[in-house]
Amino acid sequence: MIDRKNSARMAGLVGAAAVTFGLLSAGAANADTFVPLPGGEIVKTLSDGSTVTVRLVGESALISPSMGSTPVHRNAWVSGSAQVEVSGNAKGGKIYPGYVVGCQVNIDGGGVEGGVEGESSWDGEDVSVGAESGAELSLGPGQAKSFYILDIEKADDYGNEDHGTNNKFKGKSGSVTWADSTIGLSGCGGYAQARAFVKVKVETENVSSVVTLWGQPFSIG
Repeated sequence: MIDRKNSARMAGLVGAAAVTFGLLSAGAANADTFVPLPGGEIVKTLSDGSTVTVRLVGESALISPSMGSTPVHRNAWVSGSAQVEVSGNAKGGKIYPGYVVGCQVNIDGGGVEGGVEGESSWDGEDVSVGAESGAELSLGPGQAKSFYILDIEKADDYGNEDHGTNNKFKGKSGSVTWADSTIGLSGCGGYAQARAFVKVKVETENVSSVVTLWGQPFSIG
């Protein structure tokens, strides 16, 4: 004889378990992804014999799934630390950390030296690396844009509010650290990548030069 009450109870438990499993599966599918990154180091000898060492350490990214299940909008939170050491008669310098974001663009090519307002070429793609701060980007296929991480509020020479995209240091060493800085990308229906860069303008008693360090490209979905 079939116990209908027990059958109904078992069906209810199975149904509840299925709902719970479905919620767990959905949560797992939409979970953020933590990406540890290797950072990097570059050493450059200046014309007066001084050496400049630039390091990118503690770099990581937390990638968020597309909002509203749409592939044209995704977010990432990036962290890292830029460190600079200068030998010789160093007077100081400025550190400009930032990121380049590309939509369906190969950004695996090596970085090049250049001015803070200069251009860099990645596998034939010209990407401006003189962007203002701000990380809400809208890109179409084949496009890439850059931005500086820092937005330091300070007074200018006349006492008015000004915003700086660099961290100044005096002497032979300096550093700047950022945590959970946002990269918001919209409009890109295909794969997207990002890549950190650190530009450092250094002054010694005899020369002024710019050294650029590129981080490893990483996918943001």
